[in-house]
Order: sequence, then C-alpha cells, then structure tokens
Amino acid sequence: METTLRGVGVSHGVAIGEVRHMGTAVLEPPAKQIPADEAPREQGRARQAVEAVAADLVARGNLAGGEAQAVLEAQAMMAQDPELMADVERRITVGSTAERAVYDAFAAYRALLAGAGDYLAGRVADLDDVRNRIVARLLGVPMPGVPDSDEPYVLIARDLAPADTALLDPTLVLGFVTEEGGPTSHSAILARALGVPAVVALPGAGDLVEGILIAVDGSTGEIFVSPSEEKRAELTRAAEERRAALAASSGPGATSDGHKVPLLANVGGPADVPAAVEAGAEGVGLFRTEFLFLDDSTQAPSEEKQVTAYRQVLEAFPEGRVVVRVLDAGADKPLDFLTPADEPNPALGVRGLRTLLDHPEVLRTQLTALAKASEGLPVYLEVMAPMVADRLDAKAFADACREAGLRAKFGAMVEIPSAALRARSILQEVEFLSLGTNDLAQYTFAADRQVGAVSRLQDPWQPALLDLVAASAEAAQAEGKSCGVCGEAASDPLLACVLAGLGVTSLSMGAASIPYVRATLAKHTLAQCERAASAARAADTAEDARRAAQAVLSGE
Repeated sequence: METTLRGVGVSHGVAIGEVRHMGTAVLEPPAKQIPADEAPREQGRARQAVEAVAADLVARGNLAGGEAQAVLEAQAMMAQDPELMADVERRITVGSTAERAVYDAFAAYRALLAGAGDYLAGRVADLDDVRNRIVARLLGVPMPGVPDSDEPYVLIARDLAPADTALLDPTLVLGFVTEEGGPTSHSAILARALGVPAVVALPGAGDLVEGILIAVDGSTGEIFVSPSEEKRAELTRAAEERRAALAASSGPGATSDGHKVPLLANVGGPADVPAAVEAGAEGVGLFRTEFLFLDDSTQAPSEEKQVTAYRQVLEAFPEGRVVVRVLDAGADKPLDFLTPADEPNPALGVRGLRTLLDHPEVLRTQLTALAKASEGLPVYLEVMAPMVADRLDAKAFADACREAGLRAKFGAMVEIPSAALRARSILQEVEFLSLGTNDLAQYTFAADRQVGAVSRLQDPWQPALLDLVAASAEAAQAEGKSCGVCGEAASDPLLACVLAGLGVTSLSMGAASIPYVRATLAKHTLAQCERAASAARAADTAEDARRAAQAVLSGE
C-alpha cells in the first residue's frame, strides 16, 4: 500500500529504487584496565590510528575535490586536535586502552560542545564520525559505511558524514534519505554538488524496511513508500520533463520578459571551476577562500600560494564577475592560529570579519594576494567581508582593501539581522551586498543550521527571512547598488523567482542547480515574480509562503 512521508528536500531530482541502509555505527568499546607498562604501547597505537584516519580523510578530500575537500580537511584537523590527543594520552596513562581512551576523550569534548548551547552541533556530527573511524581502526574492524551493492539503490541513514557523502558513486546511489541534518548541512551541500537527489530531516527514516521500493523527490521532500505504477510513471514523466526543460535552457539568467538575473556559482577553489563553467555560470558569486587555509591549521598560507590559487579561479572567467569572500574563520571553521579555543559561544563570538580585524596581517596578506592575482586580467573582481554587523565593520573592511591597493569593488555579506535592517547605512561604505541566507536564517531564528530538530526554522521560505531579504534589496536599489544572494536559498528554482521579485540582482548557487534555476526563471515574467514575492511575504509560515508563490507562478 502506497504511503507518503515528507522531509526536507535538499537536492533536486527524482530517485526510484530499493532501500539500503547505512552500516551501523561503531559500538562503545569495552572498558578494561591495562598495566602501567603497557601505556607507551597503547599511546603509540592511538597516535598511529589518529594519523591514519587523518591521512585517509585528506586522501578522500583530494579525490573528491572542491567543497568536499575543504570539509574533509577540516575533519582531518579535528582528528589531530592536540588537546584531544593530550586527553587521550592522559587517559591511557591512568589505565585505559587506546580505543577506550579515544572514545571517552571524544565523549568529553562532545559534552563540552553540547554545553555551549549546541551552536557547534554540526561539528558534533563530524566529531562522531572521526571518533568512529579511529575506534574502528583500533579495534581492527571495518568502518561502517555505504553498503556494498551491484545494483543501484536509495541509501537510508541516520545522518551521512561528509567523508561518506563526498565519495558516493552516483551510478549506484540513486539518492539518499536521512533522519537528521538540514538544508544547509555539509551532506546537503555535497549532495547538491554531486547532483544526487536527497531528502533530510525525515523522522523515522531508519524504520524503512531494507529492500522496499521507494521514490524520493528531492525537490518537494516527499518520499513515496511502495509507490504504485501510476505514481512511478508520474514521477518519471515529471523528471523527464524537467530534463527536457534543462536541455532547452541556455544562456544568461533572465525572466521570460528579458529582466536579467545573472546566475553565478558558489566555489570552494579551482577544483570546482570546471563544473561551474560547464553549467554556464556567468561568474562566481561566492568564492570561499577558507579551503586554502585548511592545509595547515598552525599558520596562514603564504602570499605566493594564495596568489596561485586565486589566479586559477579568476582566469576561468575572463570578463566575468568573480566575488571573493575573504577568510571566514571561527565557530564551525576554527583555525588554531586565529580563533580562540575557549569561547563559550563561538557562533556569537569572534568569527568572520571580527577575526580578521583582530589579525590585520592575515587580512592584509590575503587582500594583497588578491590584488596581485588579478593583475592584467579582464575579470571583474569583487571582494566581500563575512559577518558584517554595521557601518563601522563595513568601513574597516573597505579601508583595509584600499590600504592593500586592491582595485576591486568592496562589499559586505548580510548574515546578521542588524546588517539587513541597516543595509542602507552599510552601503555608504561598500558597493554591493551579498546575502548569506544560511547564516541569516540561523541568526534570525536562533536556530543552528546543523541541527535537524530546528530545520523548519532554517527553511529559506520563512516569511521573516524574506522580509530581511526585501529590506536589503530595497536599500541597495535606493542607493543604486547591487544585492545578490549566495546562500543555499538561491538553489531553489521556485524561490529564485521570488528572490528576483524581491529585487535581488543576482543569484549564486552550486553548479548543479544553475540549469534548474535558469529554466524556471525563463518561464515567468518579472511581474509574476513580484506578485509571487508579495504572496510569499503575506503568508505566516514557510509552507504557506511556498504554496502561495507556487499558486501565483502556476496561474492558479
């Protein structure tokens, strides 16, 4: 009998296949005491396991490239955290086995993060994965992971660690469904990069019977259990129609009446560029530069190394627009040489621009490297600061750009409600705004972007979030300046139309989403987009906002 479940759709497409479950997580190792003379040997085993796991994560990152590489290198740094290792060795000294010491040390760190108010819940999920990998290696058992199968299937898991998501084989894994996670979790972002249909935050996903046939709609978040032949035919037909529309869509982003909405790509580094170019990106709307800083957590990369990496991306878009975000460190992206380790609430502390203003030499080197990388290129370089709170922040960043001799437009990211509310003031210092809707939602609703339990508040259709987008866009229009969106909201084709209707001047997303957004925008006039935006803002819930916009755009 066909039943329908609903989670949060985070990656477009339809997958129809049999259920396969992720392997069970590593169980708690037994607690037993060892003689004091065995402590050095156990400490050596622990160090070797940690280094092996870190090396494996880096190798997986190198294979995956792009955004996945940055995520996995951050996990490798987590595995090698010197404070954690010191705690492991201390526990071994007082009699624990290597595997038990690792388990307990990670548990203590996990509790510490939970005590900080769950602001680092995203890191907790990654921390658990690192712990499991180290413990499995020490116990000499395989790390539970993606099931072996010769036939394509739909993967079901409580959650998917970045190390698993990054290397999924799209020819075997038709799609995936998780109980936890949210639209801005690492796994969701990597799923979109892979082009694998995905639904997250589905209660009871683990109860789906192994081998049962399900259909996953990554756009709507619907899961059809034991779908009828009619339903499968309907979904297949809809998927084919989407593919045909994508194939017919090309060229710059625009509404059906010719209103231009440039479609740009979010990239983590040079490895992401080929996919962006193939998707027809008109440039880069968010170049996340932190990937370059993850190679060595003890010091910033040299100016020469930065110049080389930046120039590779800039050269790929001759006469295109490339928007570079300077280093966004802190909170869930800590760097030993920059960010304090003892902040009680890192997401609300010294992160983003605040970190760079505390370390002006790091900011100066990066800005100088960008200036040198762009020399002689016809690219339109724009540089923006993360976590701008007010006009003073914007002025400090613009001043630093000028002092570094940077010939580019200077901009501010709108990720804090204060920046949206005072956008016109901020625009007295900078030339453009870029809305990071992931963090803007997090701070607007006090809802951690990595916690599945509050995923409804991370929904970019929330009317309050749309109000802040509108306020920013209206301020930019009044000042004759641009206001783009580079958060995950831009990857939703229907919402992209609403954002255009709110006055957003460009949209930036993962390369895989660009064709979907281009095709959907091309079906509607600007006036329709504006009416859809008004209808969405008049709603009281995210679901009602989505329905209201859909009704307008479908002519109901």
